[in-house]
Amino acid sequence: MKLMIASDIHGSAYYCQQLVAAYHREQPDRLLLLGDLLYHGPRNDLPRDYSPKKVISLLNPLRSSVLCVRGNCESEVDQMVLDFPILADYAFLEINGHTIFATHGHLFSPDNPPPLKAGDTLLCGHTHISANRDMGGWYYRNPGSVSLPKEGSFHGYMVLEKDFIWKTLEGTPVKV
Repeated sequence: MKLMIASDIHGSAYYCQQLVAAYHREQPDRLLLLGDLLYHGPRNDLPRDYSPKKVISLLNPLRSSVLCVRGNCESEVDQMVLDFPILADYAFLEINGHTIFATHGHLFSPDNPPPLKAGDTLLCGHTHISANRDMGGWYYRNPGSVSLPKEGSFHGYMVLEKDFIWKTLEGTPVKV
C-alpha cells in the first residue's frame, strides 16, 4: 500500500491545487490528511489564494481515497461541505509493517504522546514544521504544512511505501 500524507492546507487553493497534482502524480492508494483543511486560523496570516470553497471543490472528488483527522481549525460546519469524514481526533493505522497513530497534533503531540509501543509512529501536523525524530523507542513524524511552512520547512507532503519519504509539492525528495 502507498500512503500519501499531508497537513495544514488552511484554505489555500493555490497550494491545494499543487497537492492534488502531486496526488495524481504519486498515485497513492490513500491520501491521509492531518487536519486544518479550510480555515486559516486566527494565528496564521492568510495563505496564498485563500479560497476555502475552491479547496472543497478540489478535495471532494478525492473522497473515496481520503482518510482524515480533525485539526484544531475544523468544525461541524466544515463537515457539512466536505464529502469525507473529518471529525475524528485520531486514526490508528497498520500499514506496511508500520504502526501509526495519526492525529493533528493539538491534542496528542511529542510533549503529550498517546500510549505507544517501541517502533510505533506518532504522525502529526499542526506545527507546520517537518519532523522525523526518534523519541527513544517510538518515532515522531510530521509532514509539515502544505500552505504555511514554518522555521525553514518547505511546502510539502510525505509518502509511505516501505519507509517514510518527505517531498516538496513538486515531488522532490527532502531529507528531514
